Amino acid sequence: MLESVIERKLKKQIELIGGKAFKFVSPGVSGVPDRIVLLPHGRIVFVELKAPGKKRRKLQEYRAKELQALGFRVECIDSINGVENFVRELK
Repeated sequence: MLESVIERKLKKQIELIGGKAFKFVSPGVSGVPDRIVLLPHGRIVFVELKAPGKKRRKLQEYRAKELQALGFRVECIDSINGVENFVRELK
């Protein structure tokens, strides 16, 4: 399964619960997560999406740790089931 399929599923599922899953691009800063998920009541989660079985690169791990150190939640999702579990938890 392609990463793009998982990414589209995440976007649709987040919108169904009243949130937004914007593509996150930070010019000049490599390794940032793919999506910034904005949820009702000011909740923010950064999400890195991967094809099944793929892992984050070292730079992506570093950026995730930077965001976590600032108090943000960072998730890595590599399956449709992972998207469903993530959204179920957010509800």
